[in-house]
Amino acid sequence: MLWADIVLIVGAYLLGSLPYMILLARAHGIKFTQEEDLHFAVWSKIGRLWGLSGIIIDVLKGAIPVIVGFACHLDLWAIATSGVAAVAGQMWPVFRHFDGEKGNTPGIGFVIALTFYLTATVSPLAYLVFVIFAIPVLAGAFIRTLPRIMASGQTMNERLMLGGPMSNSMPLGMLTGFALAPIASACLRQPQEMTYALLVVFIIIMIRRLTAGLSRDLKSPKTGIGAILLNRFLYDRSYY
Repeated sequence: MLWADIVLIVGAYLLGSLPYMILLARAHGIKFTQEEDLHFAVWSKIGRLWGLSGIIIDVLKGAIPVIVGFACHLDLWAIATSGVAAVAGQMWPVFRHFDGEKGNTPGIGFVIALTFYLTATVSPLAYLVFVIFAIPVLAGAFIRTLPRIMASGQTMNERLMLGGPMSNSMPLGMLTGFALAPIASACLRQPQEMTYALLVVFIIIMIRRLTAGLSRDLKSPKTGIGAILLNRFLYDRSYY
């Protein structure tokens, strides 16, 4: 099954590399390089259905390789690695000179697919890893979105818009969720393949946070390099 494992991993990377959100933004005249949150930009400037399609497709990028791997009865290490490859593909896509997005959304799809499939097969407690992962992510999204929804003078269309203004809660929620996932997996004695894969996903997401567009920001820095790196690690942007 080694060749099948390799095909799954390479295919997962290529799937993750497909720049659906970027092509969608470009087709509608959005300058994606100037957007802090491409999902929010598509949702607010193009429409809810297009924005929802982008979220679903990015989530599926992380979930599909896992589903295919389990359906083909491949080795767990290859299935877990394929999820990592899909996340890496979105961040460093071969189709865009290895300069892509942040990997959070396919990472969510990967966590969902892996934990729930293992729960249904060989590890009944695997779903708890997802629960522990999801709590800070959902809390960050809730804190970000609630003030805009509750603001007076909102139309129903405005209340249904995704997300909200740039905030600290969402990147902190993502950071906490992806950090807790491998810890929870290890503490709950889940399969090592899952634990290591979740750890690698956390590491590469943090690497992408620290390095994406860093050279551009360092050309005319507004603060020291230490503060820039700390802000990127915590808030996914160079300046607080």
